[in-house]
Amino acid sequence: MKFLSFKFFSNKKVKNYLIISFLSIIVSLYLFEGYLNLNKDNRKKILKKKEYLYKKETGKKYDTRNRIDIYYDKKKKNKNIQIAFSVTYLIKESKNFNTDRYELFPLSGISNSETIHCNENGYYSVYESDRFGFNNPNNEWEKKEIEYLLVGDSFILGACVNRPNDIASILRTQSNKAVLNLGYDGHGPLGQYAILREYLKEKKVKKILWFFTEANDLSDLHGELKLPALTKYINDLEFNQNLKMKQNEINKLLLNMKQQFIKDHTKFEKKYLNQKNKNKKIKNKILKYIRLDQTKNVIFNIKKEEENLDEKEIYNTLKKILKLADNLATKNNSELYLVYLPEYKRYKTLFTDSRYSKVKTIANDLNIFFVDINAVFNKNKNPMNFFPFGLVGHYNKQGYKKIGETIYKLNDT
Repeated sequence: MKFLSFKFFSNKKVKNYLIISFLSIIVSLYLFEGYLNLNKDNRKKILKKKEYLYKKETGKKYDTRNRIDIYYDKKKKNKNIQIAFSVTYLIKESKNFNTDRYELFPLSGISNSETIHCNENGYYSVYESDRFGFNNPNNEWEKKEIEYLLVGDSFILGACVNRPNDIASILRTQSNKAVLNLGYDGHGPLGQYAILREYLKEKKVKKILWFFTEANDLSDLHGELKLPALTKYINDLEFNQNLKMKQNEINKLLLNMKQQFIKDHTKFEKKYLNQKNKNKKIKNKILKYIRLDQTKNVIFNIKKEEENLDEKEIYNTLKKILKLADNLATKNNSELYLVYLPEYKRYKTLFTDSRYSKVKTIANDLNIFFVDINAVFNKNKNPMNFFPFGLVGHYNKQGYKKIGETIYKLNDT
């Protein structure tokens, strides 16, 4: 056997093939690295394009400040100004919630406060949070009957647009009826179900709109399932934190966490700027190119996504959660709708529909009405028009408006 192996590799023709194959792989990797670096450099051009388009459309200057700078500027006029930080941040800090340090896990933000959210359209969106830290006019909670109750993540909170351009506001305008928006940053399906358990009680709701975000809901669920503070909601159907009665405690907890969030964000910005300055040096650019840094990042991100999403149980868990949500809706004499939200990548790159078909199958199996926003967007010649400047991000005003109008028209079907 050793003799055969030696003979195989000593064969001149075979060695030449191996060398050519090896060199082809190396050249391909470095060509790909060069392509990625060119795209990375285009980010500056993209920002310039955004600035130009925003100036052209509005006559205003694109706001290039970060959220912390905005926070400190606004704090000069309003000491009660807040920042909406994602529930994902709480999950990253989850070790704190597995001890006796905290007795509750918040599902929303700080109440009754002007709250800074995000900027993808040239300006920072800001909303006045309601009595429970969600993005609603406070008087919506006093309405006897709610026509629509929304649960979802940052898309539903109204990411990067102001009222009345979020989905909930559009539905209020269209229907002239009460709408409660219980969407909040970072929630996956488990967090959405927990919100229903906490805030649906004692509310007469006709339609519950459950929004599934194609971009990240399954990876968010993967993270949520590691957190005992949330898994209690599916393991114990009697479990309840009674969050409605604990908003003062929630505010106190989140105010403390906000300070840590600001420190972490400031530290990150400082580290980013230092790295950016290093990257400008030719020596560092060459070294990063030789190491194939961009290519390794792509491979790592693909592997990370596969680790998060390629679990057989994740869809079974999603189905279990949706079934529990449907049972809760039935018990409350409400109708449950599953609204499927497509991501930008679907329209920009080659995209497989396996996630879409699996989620739709779950909805059909459970007899939950499926609202396909992808099919609605596809009726437009260029679906990327529903995203900020046609670039990656949440939806823009046109995107949110199209979704709100689509849902309202369901009344006519």
